[in-house]
This record gives sequence, structure tokens and C-alpha cells, in this order.
Amino acid sequence: MNIVELKEESLAFKMAMPDTINTIEWNMMDKSKFFPLSMLSSFTVRCCLYPLTVIKTRLQVQRHDQMYKGMADAWRKIYSLEGVGGLYRGFWISSIQIVSGVFYITTYEGVRHLLGQSGFNPRIKALAGGGAASLVGQTIIVPFDVLSQHLMVLGFSKRGMNANPEMIMNPLGIPLNKNHSHFRVTMDIMSAIYRRDGFTGFYRGYVASLCTYVPNSAMWWAFYHLYQEELLRILPDDFSHLLIQCIAGTLGGFTTTLLTNPLDIVRARLQVQRLESMQKAFRILWKEEQMRIFTKGLSARLVQSACFSFSIILGYETIKRISVNEEYKEHVRW
Repeated sequence: MNIVELKEESLAFKMAMPDTINTIEWNMMDKSKFFPLSMLSSFTVRCCLYPLTVIKTRLQVQRHDQMYKGMADAWRKIYSLEGVGGLYRGFWISSIQIVSGVFYITTYEGVRHLLGQSGFNPRIKALAGGGAASLVGQTIIVPFDVLSQHLMVLGFSKRGMNANPEMIMNPLGIPLNKNHSHFRVTMDIMSAIYRRDGFTGFYRGYVASLCTYVPNSAMWWAFYHLYQEELLRILPDDFSHLLIQCIAGTLGGFTTTLLTNPLDIVRARLQVQRLESMQKAFRILWKEEQMRIFTKGLSARLVQSACFSFSIILGYETIKRISVNEEYKEHVRW
């Protein structure tokens, strides 16, 4: 190809390029920049917001309001009784999940790219990509999720906190010495889960997780693109596109949280309280809580979802802009 042809090809490319790129696609990015920055961002967000996950889990597994009256009360009591460590129980096990984040986002972007080549609507691409990504992510995450949730509720029994200062209550009914190292306690719990249920014990609640998080992820991405399109339509052209995306992500998080809260409680009960099925977990939950299943732990989950959605989109879309190939940079709005 000679110089003239190269110039003509470059000119044709620029003419076909839209003035503004609202969505940075998978083929527009340098993956060597995207993946490490994405993992760093995911770890940072998880580190900052993990206490909300602990609080949400404890609110969901308690019966009625036996220990905590709400999110603020839970935060105060956990901090006063267990210190900062209580708010970060199971964090290092949970943080391993950032590896699954790579598979999650690769699946999401890959499915969107494939459907985009077939001319699908952006919302359909987001819905399908989010669902497929969650299916892959949950398959990797669930064993770590089961273990981290057992660690989150250590010291938490049917009557509240354990009265014996030397021992730690746990849902498996096995006495754990509080003076043991975190690693020793974690290994004891892993051993107990395996002795009780075998390898399948680490996938307890897997179906419930899929029923919760696959539609949650699919709807979140679909609502994210829907809200983003509507905000772009009504807000001035000079309004920050990155801020629009963060607001859209937060609104998407609120919407999906309200729709899926009962399923998330059932999932948590299955994994922590070792119930046999989703149906039994739901029956027990309904008998105990009645209509409160729609609001149980909801405040903590809404705050967690809002903070998580805003932070994840802020990091995700910023990293996409940093990783975008040079020929697209001038077409991407901040």
C-alpha cells in the first residue's frame, strides 16, 4: 500500500468516526493498560466499601431485630464490640474475588462486542452481556463468598453475640478459639464445611446466587445504559459525560437493588444457615418477617449499591478512557 492509499484510508476512517464516542467499545482499548488498572480499581473499591457488605450480611441473617436495629446501629455495635477488625471480617478471602472481576468484565465486553457485530440494540447487548458475565463470575466467586460470609458472622448466634469471651460462635456450631490467628480460624471453617457437606458445601446457595446476581447484573447494565441515554438526552452537551455515567450507574444500582432484595436475603440465609433449598429458605423467611423481606437489610444494601455503583463506574469508565487507543482519544468526552 502506497502513501496516497494510506492517507485516503486514514481520511475515510476519520470521516466514518463519530464526533463523540459515548461508549468506548472493547476493540478501542489497549488491554495491557486496561486489565491491571481494572484490578487495582476493583480492589480499592472493595477495600473502602467492605464494611457495608459485613453490615448488610449481618442484618440479613439476623431474625427480626434481635441484635441490630438498622445500619447505623449495626455499625456502632460492631465497631464498639469488635473494633475495625469486625467490620473487615473475611476481607482477604473476599478480596480474592477481584480475579473473578477480570473474567466478569472480559465476558461482559466480549458478549457486547459479538452482539454488536450482529447489530443488536445497545440495551440488549448490555442485558445479555451483564447476565453472561455474572454467570461466569458467580461460578468463580461462590466458594469464596460462602467462606467470607461465615467469617463475617463469627460471634453471631441466634441470641446475639456469644457470651463466652474465649470462643467464637459460628453457623456450623463448631467452637473456634478467638485467640487463634485469622488464617487458623479460616482453615478451621474450610475444614468444617468440607467435613459437613463435602466439596458441594462450598457451592451452597449457588443456584440462589445465580437467581439473584444474573438478573441483577443483567438489569444493572441495561438500566445503566438506559439511564445514561436519557441523561444524555436531557442534560446540556457540555455536561461531564463521566459524571452522567456515574449518576446512571447509581440509579441502575438503586433500581436493581429494590427489585432483587428478597432474593439476596434468601441467598445469604442459604449460604450461612445451611438450609436445604431456596423454597425452604423463603418459607422460613416469610414466616419470620412477612412483608419485611422486601426491606430487611435494604438500607445497608441501597447505600452499598449506590456507593459501589458510583465508585465502580467512576473507576471503570476512567480506566477505559485512559486505556483507549490514540486514534479514539479526541472523540471521547470527559
